[in-house]
Amino acid sequence: MASGKTHDFHILPPSPWPLMGAVSATVMLGGSAMWWHDMAMGKLVAGVGLLGVLATMFFWWSDVRDEANSGDHTPVVQLHHRYGMILFIASEVMFFVAWFWAFFSAALFPHGGEAVGGVWPPTGIEPLDPFVYPLLNTLILLLSGTTVTWAHHALIHGDREGFKHGLWLTVILGMLFSLLQAYEYSHATFGFAGNIYGATFYMATGFHGFHVIIGTIFLAVCLWRAYLGDFTPKQHFGFEAAAWYWHFVDVVWLFLFLTIYIWGSNFGAAVVGH
Repeated sequence: MASGKTHDFHILPPSPWPLMGAVSATVMLGGSAMWWHDMAMGKLVAGVGLLGVLATMFFWWSDVRDEANSGDHTPVVQLHHRYGMILFIASEVMFFVAWFWAFFSAALFPHGGEAVGGVWPPTGIEPLDPFVYPLLNTLILLLSGTTVTWAHHALIHGDREGFKHGLWLTVILGMLFSLLQAYEYSHATFGFAGNIYGATFYMATGFHGFHVIIGTIFLAVCLWRAYLGDFTPKQHFGFEAAAWYWHFVDVVWLFLFLTIYIWGSNFGAAVVGH
């Protein structure tokens, strides 16, 4: 418990970051709308807003780090942080449910329009081979799940070198996944626009790829903090949240691989008799 406190809760001091974040997000949104409508200064306004958002994230999270190191994150506060992270991941689950719903709606009822052609995959679409790069990326993410778990167990048992090594491997594997996915996209024979298959495929797998990038950055920040001496066996929620997020990303990919890549491909169509 922090010195001078008579309770387990964290009463936040006045902070400029909520207001700055709200203003910056509004400027970024307005600038993006101007940019999309080819209005003058749109890119500049959007860029200024983005810089403001990034600055808010950096300084606000720096304050949270200082609060953790100064003892403000008592066991009660850490419990509430865990509740918050669980609710955030639950909201992310529902986000992906929407894209799976869109995919299955088109795949299970492919007679809704001439663009689909009454079959799935639609006529003229050549899906990616699920047993080349998608399978390789599946193995990469599964391996990354084991390395981040290794890092977690090493930290709990006071092995800081093992903690760093596990994090290094996880970050490298995350970057490798993103590079392979970009390479895969560059060789796809279908685009995003003009067909329901491409739209659902890129929205589902693309947003997952975005989450992998965010998770990789999340873990890279944890790695940087590890070198600064942060995290202890009893207080390491920042890393624990990153590990939870990474496992969520792994699980979503398994569903994507089994449904969109395998079941939704020509291989899957042959199996189910489409």
